Amino acid sequence: MMRSLKPGDLHAAGEPLNLAAHGSFWTGIERKATPGGTIVAGQAYVEYFIPSALTRPWPILMLHGGGGQGLDYLGTPDGREGWAKYFVRQGYAVYVMDRPGHGRAPFHPDALGEMTPPGTFELLSALFTNPGARPEAYPQARLHNQWPGPGTVEDPLLEAFIAGTGPAQKDMAASHLAAQKAGAEALDKIGPAILMTHSAAGPCGWMIADARPHLVKALVAVEPFGPPFTGMSADPTTLPYGLTAAPLTFDPPLAQGEALSSVERPAPGADLKACRVQAEPARALPNLQGYPIVVVTAQASWMAADNHGTVDVLRQAGADVEHVRLEDQGVLGNGHALMLERNSDACAAVIERWIAGKLETP
Repeated sequence: MMRSLKPGDLHAAGEPLNLAAHGSFWTGIERKATPGGTIVAGQAYVEYFIPSALTRPWPILMLHGGGGQGLDYLGTPDGREGWAKYFVRQGYAVYVMDRPGHGRAPFHPDALGEMTPPGTFELLSALFTNPGARPEAYPQARLHNQWPGPGTVEDPLLEAFIAGTGPAQKDMAASHLAAQKAGAEALDKIGPAILMTHSAAGPCGWMIADARPHLVKALVAVEPFGPPFTGMSADPTTLPYGLTAAPLTFDPPLAQGEALSSVERPAPGADLKACRVQAEPARALPNLQGYPIVVVTAQASWMAADNHGTVDVLRQAGADVEHVRLEDQGVLGNGHALMLERNSDACAAVIERWIAGKLETP
């Protein structure tokens, strides 16, 4: 049944969201010369929500995944409040970024280069909303039951999800560098904060933390893009720096033109995949140390099979990282887009408990 969007019905729908401030700003802006004149490139849009009852000491900077945009945190396809408002209601200041080339940070090839094709109903249904219908479905897909609609290509809620998706920069390294610049500038404005990333923003989070380690209080990586080195392909040069396509700070440092060596580590259990890690002796990632990191994995996502690879690489590099699988916390049936699913608040609550346990005091 279609949800009413009439002002009176919305006004009566729930408890008011009490804000002391709500606004936006831009980061990452560069000027780029083109034959037609000078244009803006690399900008990110940041929207902020500051609760009247600001009870948590550190704000959260949220970065969306893939072809999505910040609205992935603002609401769900069936009209419920998203994670941004959930965390505001818990007393956190929340900053939601549209990464360069996404959402309200417009994409144009003159500014950011060649783009990928848009996502199709068929692909996004198979990856996000109805994965068990794929003939080649991964083992965990049969457990997926939290999408708020049928998830088929005819589903109007899938249509609402796809309406907010778009292309991405085809040059992954350039995309990671642009997000690093925009995210680092955002932290410069916000001050020390918790970074929260989803999916393709995972590498952006590692890059931002690498640039501003002193401004990161904790890093929450929800189903970060991987597995290390290969990404979603079998090519170990997809993520040449293990976690990212653009350079990170290693100790000992990589020489100019030197590749990061990797080896395959066997799958640690049934229905899990073998993943690549650094060849020993592993190089440290000093700027991903000194604050807690958590990788959050949903039970029925395709990343349930390989997120452990990201955890392994982080541990190799000296990071203080935990792996939280939602099913171990009693939260079942989620796919990759867990912040959009029926039990999105239960997923957020697992993350909030982890943050509160790590950062209770300034």
